[in-house]
Amino acid sequence: MRSFKTFIFAAVSVGALSACGGSGGSSAASRDFVRAVGSSTVYPFATAVSESYARASGGKSPVIEATGTGAGMKLFCAGVGAQHPDIENASRRMKKSEYEECQKNGVKEIVEIQVGIDGIAFAESKKGPGFKLTPLDVYKAIAATPFGKPNTAKTWKDVNPSLPAEPILVYGPPSTSGTRDALKELILEAGCKTDDATKALKDTDKNRYEATCHNIREDGAYVDAGENDNLIVQKISQNPKAIGVFGFSFLEENPDSLKGIPMSDIMPTYASISDFSYPGARPLYIYVKKQHLGPIKSLQGYVAEWAKSWDPDGLLQKKGMVISPADVRAKNAQVVATMAVLEPAGLK
Repeated sequence: MRSFKTFIFAAVSVGALSACGGSGGSSAASRDFVRAVGSSTVYPFATAVSESYARASGGKSPVIEATGTGAGMKLFCAGVGAQHPDIENASRRMKKSEYEECQKNGVKEIVEIQVGIDGIAFAESKKGPGFKLTPLDVYKAIAATPFGKPNTAKTWKDVNPSLPAEPILVYGPPSTSGTRDALKELILEAGCKTDDATKALKDTDKNRYEATCHNIREDGAYVDAGENDNLIVQKISQNPKAIGVFGFSFLEENPDSLKGIPMSDIMPTYASISDFSYPGARPLYIYVKKQHLGPIKSLQGYVAEWAKSWDPDGLLQKKGMVISPADVRAKNAQVVATMAVLEPAGLK
């Protein structure tokens, strides 16, 4: 009897998964809930929308996993079918190489939706010395080879004589994180490009340029805190000499223990991120697998819940998300309504 039950279970499982592996909207589903992976920055917002959708619909809450944007893209692009996620939460835009990987694996129809704005906030303990940084300071402090030379800086004063003589200790996101990508592209690269000779490498030796501008030191000055921004908050709250790098919402949620660090004299605030005057401001996205809309019955409803939640004074704003301008919200609400497929021409 036991072997018969095992056979039936295996047959049903294989049948369900193979049926869900086809292209288009005709494949059958073998689960009755939405599954999303990706950014730890987007995670609390996605969870809030998930709970709101479950209350409104009476259905199962979507399952949200904080894998990091990069790792989530790999899972999302691995294929079509119930064993693969329906949504990728991203704290940066999809890369051209990731789109091509999706296409190779049969993920042909991808819907890109900008759900809001965030900032890569630099913060310190309320008891911290009162850092004031620039992208150049950050680059000199945590780049592996600033301007092509090994990084020997031990203290912030080594980086800039006006900074405190405190050891360089930065808790930040791992390599799988979209926040790490944004840190490299928005902050480190901005500091790197202040040197004309290094900037010229972008046209003559792109690989060397990216290594010089983006690689982060691994000697303990920068600590990879994993996909757990709350851990970074905890670490810098307990150590007044440390600096943390994470999504703005985590700074906003901890005003009693943390204070923001100005970047080029601009504080990370709702207003400075909203108008992109803060150097670390960036859009947040979700990517939807259109081929799963038919099989995963609640997917359309969950995505629509995002559009209901991103208005001023809406759910997401209350959770700490910086709301997109009206024209951006209107454009993306139209994408949600039509499920228009991403055109890859603008991807990098």
